[in-house]
Amino acid sequence: MTGASEPAPTNDQRVAQLVKDHAGALLDYFVRRVPDREDAADLLGETLVVVWRKARSVPSEAVEARMWMFGIARRVLSQGRRSHARRHALANKLARHLAELPRTEEQDHAADVRAAITQLQVIDQEIIRLVYWDGFTLVEAARHLGMNAATVRSRHARARSLLQTLLHTERV
Repeated sequence: MTGASEPAPTNDQRVAQLVKDHAGALLDYFVRRVPDREDAADLLGETLVVVWRKARSVPSEAVEARMWMFGIARRVLSQGRRSHARRHALANKLARHLAELPRTEEQDHAADVRAAITQLQVIDQEIIRLVYWDGFTLVEAARHLGMNAATVRSRHARARSLLQTLLHTERV
């Protein structure tokens, strides 16, 4: 049979082809506009999510479809910049506020404890944090870590003893 035409591509097929054809150009678009390549990759990912979500709105003409994708990218970039600016302003405000607060002896001691904990083996650090900071029992911590409860008990006892020694040495 001659003259039979192929069925028109579905929206998903059209979007898949657009992504294949233009994802590299969209990534370049972001790389030229943000200082960090990882941020550019994240922005591309967000853009492609929107493109897929709006697959039914893809213009049928190829040039218009490309422009449509870049329009989405522009909006994602703009939203990303506003969000970054808000987070940065909030972080700066919080840092200024915290800097104005007087340090207490309790805060200094907490800093000493955190520093001492970092001198333990990694698994012992986690046991101490789970028990004292997160409120788990030794049995619960053992289950969480996938370890034998007796092992966690002995590691906990050794870690506590070492912490006491470290903290006593720092205060003397």
